[in-house]
Amino acid sequence: MKSIFATLFQDNALERNLGLWSTALAVLLFGTIAMTVQPAAAWGLAVVGPLFLLALWDLFQKKHSLRRNYPLGARFRWLFEDLRPFLRSYIVEGPLEGRPYDRVSRSLVYARAKGQEDANPFGTELDVYSEEYEALCHSTSPNAGAPKRTRVKVGSDQCAKPYEAARLNISAMSFGALGANAIEALNLGAKMGDFYHDTGEGGLSPYHLKHGGDLVWEIGSGYFGARTKDGRFDPDSFADKARDDRVKMTEIKLSQGAKPGHGGLLPAAKVNREIADTRQVEAHRDCLSPPGHSAFSTPTELLEFAASMRDLSGGKPVGIKLCVGLPHEVFAIAKAMVDSGILLDFIVVDGGGGGTGAAPLELSNHVGLPLRVGLHYVNAALVGTNLKGKVRLAASEKVFSGSAIAMNAALGAEWCNAARGFMFSLGCVQSLRCHTNTCPTGIATTSRARQRGLVIEEKAQRVASFQSKTLDSLHDIVVACGLESPDDFTMQHLRQWKNNAEMVSIGAVMEEVHPGSLLDDPESTPFADLWRIADPHSFRARRHA
Repeated sequence: MKSIFATLFQDNALERNLGLWSTALAVLLFGTIAMTVQPAAAWGLAVVGPLFLLALWDLFQKKHSLRRNYPLGARFRWLFEDLRPFLRSYIVEGPLEGRPYDRVSRSLVYARAKGQEDANPFGTELDVYSEEYEALCHSTSPNAGAPKRTRVKVGSDQCAKPYEAARLNISAMSFGALGANAIEALNLGAKMGDFYHDTGEGGLSPYHLKHGGDLVWEIGSGYFGARTKDGRFDPDSFADKARDDRVKMTEIKLSQGAKPGHGGLLPAAKVNREIADTRQVEAHRDCLSPPGHSAFSTPTELLEFAASMRDLSGGKPVGIKLCVGLPHEVFAIAKAMVDSGILLDFIVVDGGGGGTGAAPLELSNHVGLPLRVGLHYVNAALVGTNLKGKVRLAASEKVFSGSAIAMNAALGAEWCNAARGFMFSLGCVQSLRCHTNTCPTGIATTSRARQRGLVIEEKAQRVASFQSKTLDSLHDIVVACGLESPDDFTMQHLRQWKNNAEMVSIGAVMEEVHPGSLLDDPESTPFADLWRIADPHSFRARRHA
């Protein structure tokens, strides 16, 4: 009793208990008026009565200190925490301040998705003399005759059914991480725009297949959709689905930029019966994929597994997706391809700044190399072993504009994949609720009520429009640089500040290798040490090279 007395009457008691005392006074006031003057005032009790009871509950509950010390009033903290992303986005932040995507970037996607004017007035808002500014070098002789659309043929001579990939495609987002309506809208948009849709590691759902858009089926360490009861790879189940004509390529997910080395996590709140059936897991329980694969454990075994997937799929291209961590592992995979003669058809490099529906903060913030660094290592490994061109190279990390595609092309990427960019085209407002199943726009949720807000046919048109207009902007850059296609970009086209007075090509920062140099004279290359410790029979570095 002494503590309750102290709480109610001591140490700024009125300020701390304003919610309790004000609702108590209001109950007393409305009750008195209702009994003596105006019975209709009882309606006021229906409003303030529950608030008073809530304040009393806060006073006596034992889980939250703030609510015990500030009955009712402390609840406004949680209200404003819920509203904070929206208030910051709409009222507080400047056009270049938002994270992960600033307002300018989001507005560009929205405008292109809706077919609205996307021109920028009055000049750039970037400080062109700060480190944030990077320049793509144009030519005094633009090439107005450059083809407006070019594609990338994926598939070496070991592949019976090559695929022509667009320069911008939908990156891996699983059914479950996204709702059914979002998956349908993305796939229908891909079909309308003639580009591919990566399924993510959550399996091939009916919603991926419904509209007939081109698919890349991603297989992660959980082997969802192609797994045995104990969670291992099931070749028969894989073959049955991979031979579907709508599946154009398959992709082995080694790691993801936002949570490399962690596997995948779909919270139990999102794992309904339909998702569980697609993934072949239990419903209403956290759906975890292991950090690593059980089907292989060395670079050579990875290639053998990829070769078996290519055969099981009927000769369709097979590749890998990874966020680069230890650089020597990239060179170990390249060395294994040279030694075994088994080639991957493509490699997608994801960056540490990539997106996810749910990941531990420490992994998102501090594990995995950024895209440009990882892309440079992979490109160098392919060029240095004469595999570039046979093994295609793609990039994925915060791609939302033609300039982003061009800059990645300068580092060797032949096409790009985007995830969050396409989510914005669906109407994502960056509320950062992807892991809670309460996405306000009905995209990253399995709630039928919330998904109703996403109209498939209308959003599919926006998906196709965003992709098309982004490639239009890429074409404008290709023309301005005097090139024939994005494949002609080199490191010399991309420049960044070295100091306050000098801009240098990115090639001066990231050293290039000559074709075949890792095979002919590895010691002459900047990657001699990495090549020396790379082992095609182990992902671990050689101790004595």
